Amino acid sequence: MKDLELKELAAKLRKSLGIVHKQDIQIPSQILGLTKDSTIAFGDDCAAIPDSDGYLLLAAEGIWDVLVASDPWFAGWCAVMVNVSDIAAMGGRAIAVVDTIWTEDREKATPLLDGMKAAAQAFKVPIVGGHTNLKSAYNALSVAILGRAQKLISSFTAQPGDLLIVAIDLQGTMHPQFPFWNAATQADPLRLQQNLQILPYLAENGLCYAGKDISMGGIVGTLLMLIEASHCGAILDLDQVFCPPDICEETWLSCFPSYGFLLSIRPEHIDTVQEKFAQQNITCAVVGEMTQGSELILQSQGKTHLFWNWQLNKLIG
Repeated sequence: MKDLELKELAAKLRKSLGIVHKQDIQIPSQILGLTKDSTIAFGDDCAAIPDSDGYLLLAAEGIWDVLVASDPWFAGWCAVMVNVSDIAAMGGRAIAVVDTIWTEDREKATPLLDGMKAAAQAFKVPIVGGHTNLKSAYNALSVAILGRAQKLISSFTAQPGDLLIVAIDLQGTMHPQFPFWNAATQADPLRLQQNLQILPYLAENGLCYAGKDISMGGIVGTLLMLIEASHCGAILDLDQVFCPPDICEETWLSCFPSYGFLLSIRPEHIDTVQEKFAQQNITCAVVGEMTQGSELILQSQGKTHLFWNWQLNKLIG
């Protein structure tokens, strides 16, 4: 990749909706007075609530209105899937979900509910309640989830010297309309469940203490959130980021994989962690490292480019 091409790629990624939308987090954080220094830290994939000898994990996701309108069954599936992924990303196991569904009528609600039901069965996580309005002026869906973790994987604990790994299930296809890598809806449910168990295994065995699931910000946006939360910098080597055939680099770096995690690992644990993912045929590679400072540097073929400095421009606040 030429230096100019690296700069052009960085410019496009900075404007992607997945990254731009993350800055909205700052508004409720400021109004509600939420900070990462509170008893329950704000800004992780889940709220981790100390409980007995572990943590209760609480999270919620509102589903993109465009997806609800254009592909409601998949939107329902994703509503459960992304919440289950958030629990796993923090080293936890899901307990149950509740939903809030507002639609114009039963016909609009049915595919959303069918998608949620299918995902809940596939991931073996019960839907136990929620709130329903089928006489709304619009169609919207959100899902909240409760889980539990013995030990946490957190966004706040990455350290300089850690190696960054990306682990993604490549046994899927890109959504025909949107940058969503779908390796879930056609997969064997048992495999989906076993894949998620890798994360609590890593946490409970001291192999991983920091990371996030790859969200709408893609690999780059997720890494940016991780370094800001951990008060570190990072180098991301784009040459080491694996990509499925026939998908352009820009799309892949900003897409939302159904199973994708960015983890910060001590060098001595890398081989063990990679082997654990390999046992489930999950592609896993070292793609960079955590550094001192506040800069996210993109690197390719000997060229480097400053992508973001979170001290100068906060993403999540």
